[in-house]
Amino acid sequence: MSADAPSRDHEAEDLTSLGIGLLSSHRQTARAGETLLRQRYAFANDDGAQTLVALGGDGFMLHTLHRILEGECRHLPVFGMNRGTIGFLMNEWRLEGLAERIAGAKAIRVAPLEMRATTVGGQTFTHAAINEVSLLRETRQTAKIEVLVNGHVVMPELVCDGVLVATPAGSTAYNLSAHGPILPLAAKMLALTPISPFRPRRWSGAILPDENQVCFRVLEAENRPVSAVADQIEVRDVAKVEVTLDRERSLTLLFDPEHALDERIALEQFAT
Repeated sequence: MSADAPSRDHEAEDLTSLGIGLLSSHRQTARAGETLLRQRYAFANDDGAQTLVALGGDGFMLHTLHRILEGECRHLPVFGMNRGTIGFLMNEWRLEGLAERIAGAKAIRVAPLEMRATTVGGQTFTHAAINEVSLLRETRQTAKIEVLVNGHVVMPELVCDGVLVATPAGSTAYNLSAHGPILPLAAKMLALTPISPFRPRRWSGAILPDENQVCFRVLEAENRPVSAVADQIEVRDVAKVEVTLDRERSLTLLFDPEHALDERIALEQFAT
């Protein structure tokens, strides 16, 4: 028997009166953790839940948050526990003391980006992004992109593999891999970061107040096709992409105080 597993005569702790529900990814490690949790606790059903425990990795947390934004799940605070790989958006996995951990958790609010992408064919798609909106070349040819901020052209032609706009919560993800800046969670800023820029070669991006609207116009869109991606949701062959912060749909994540997202993002600036 695992050291985490309760004894067979252990009476399940009732979390239904506290409104604590449970979601789990389909990965084997998450399912095994779900089994242990359901042996240890009685969870609230969907209608009775006031807080959600999300069991999995960062990908499952993003999936859960997108389901909330799209109305597939009720708009509830989410306490993640890591049964995935990196788990930057998650708390540590522990079986004991779940009710106490949630009661003492630090609430972190994050606002998603709204991506409005118009294709070469004239179709328009709107999607939310918690981490970043990125434009990426679809073929071997570099992309040519005009960049506008609040309707003003700030870069007539960016020749690159792509470009992205990241939230503070997403600044340590793809944005950091593309050599973008880490943004403190309370910064009220967005990172505008090029991906492998060819011209202007030395442009490393910009930090913008989060009330700004960023617009990308794809130049030579038919000959140099570009896709737009809001987190994991892709729209291909785009001609124009508008990105704004959507404060009206902010989400609440819960963290152990010693493991809170805002402090971990700040500490990433000193990682080697």
